[in-house]
Amino acid sequence: MDQRDTTERSGVRAGDRAPGAAGPAGGRDTPPGPDGRRRVPRTDAVLRDPRLVEAAGRLGAGVVKSAVRQAQERARAGTVPPDGVADTAVALLPRTAGGLRPVINATGVVLHTNLGRAPLSAAARRAVQEAAGPTDVELDLRTGVRARRGRTTLAALRDRVPSAAAAHVVNNGAAALVLTATALAAGREIVISRGEMVEIGDGFRLPDLLVSTGARLREVGTTNRTTAADYAAAIGPETAFVLKVHPSNFLITGFTRAAGVGELAALGVPVVVDIGSGLLGPHPLLPEEPDAGTQLRAGASLVTASGDKLLGGPQCGLLLGDEDLVRVVSRHPLARALRVDKLTLAALEATLRGPETPTGEALAADPGRLRCRAERLAAALAADGVDVRAVESAATVGGGGAPGVTLPSAALSLPERYAAALRTGPVPVVGRLEAGRCLLDLRAVPAEDDERLAGAVRAVTATGR
Repeated sequence: MDQRDTTERSGVRAGDRAPGAAGPAGGRDTPPGPDGRRRVPRTDAVLRDPRLVEAAGRLGAGVVKSAVRQAQERARAGTVPPDGVADTAVALLPRTAGGLRPVINATGVVLHTNLGRAPLSAAARRAVQEAAGPTDVELDLRTGVRARRGRTTLAALRDRVPSAAAAHVVNNGAAALVLTATALAAGREIVISRGEMVEIGDGFRLPDLLVSTGARLREVGTTNRTTAADYAAAIGPETAFVLKVHPSNFLITGFTRAAGVGELAALGVPVVVDIGSGLLGPHPLLPEEPDAGTQLRAGASLVTASGDKLLGGPQCGLLLGDEDLVRVVSRHPLARALRVDKLTLAALEATLRGPETPTGEALAADPGRLRCRAERLAAALAADGVDVRAVESAATVGGGGAPGVTLPSAALSLPERYAAALRTGPVPVVGRLEAGRCLLDLRAVPAEDDERLAGAVRAVTATGR
């Protein structure tokens, strides 16, 4: 057996130890250099630490061995004492085997797309955990025969939106609209206002998505004014439906006019309304934001929306409305490719039936209480020598919802250098830069995370990063 075989079997790379070196002994003041490197413990010896044995079963042997090797490299460089390798390896272990890291959203954007939009409620997280194993997602346990996928989730949707005769769920909001257009308008025309030909983010434009389905777009009106008469003049034998899109990520003000759903419903063709943000009913803080129930009662045939925005649930797309149209859409072959998994169904149902979501709580947060939290945190941190003060702030809804709406909030104001250090720390905190300061807005930070937030700030202060 050659030397390579020996080192691979033992889990030690060539050069990990000098031949004949002693085991994991050594003091914390061992200097770098040849003598110190000889005292770096073997990989297999470190891996026998009970904490790492437990972690290997939870995270995987490869993840744990990688942390051990990083710790050994630090010991060879002299930044970690040889007898501290195991402790360092434990500290380097990720919380999970996945690469996504949980962060504290202190940006002041309640639904931050780059941070995954709506955080799930505790009820939804528990539902996901319960659904992670075998479930009755497509099985009727009473009869033992196949059942409709997600039937209890669809029932929950109909309960929340009584004006919807039927419902269907796909994997995101854009997919809901694409599936609708494919099933109902391939080879035919969709009539849409020029003022509603929006870009939905990351370079994806609504016209491109719709044309990709095989439908033809019939644009009517102008950017700022489109009347019911404009739609009526365009409707003909080739019209599949009229599409009304809520421009949820921008505002046009001034000399404007938009036809209402009721006016369009009177034209004699199906009306599909993409409300975008996912409100199922009116919200007192967002009176200008359309909701599914109101649009259906006004005459919409179908409403499409996202589940991970103002609804506060998982990423998914919702279709609500006429039973016959929903049946046609849900039975189209593309629906199979766009269907959601059991974890999404579980999270969505728990969101619909469970208690208030973190999104709802953040929207309804009392500005006075936010200010008190900020002042309390600022006082405690200032006592520890942190350059910090409590300031008023303006938060936003985000996630392509409620453009122009600001939510009064409160924030911690820190030196600008804290932004990058907090973002890359052990507990990542994402704030925003404003007027040369790093602001940590509390609007989307649950009160139970205040101490974690303060701890992250103290850690940056202590290291001087």
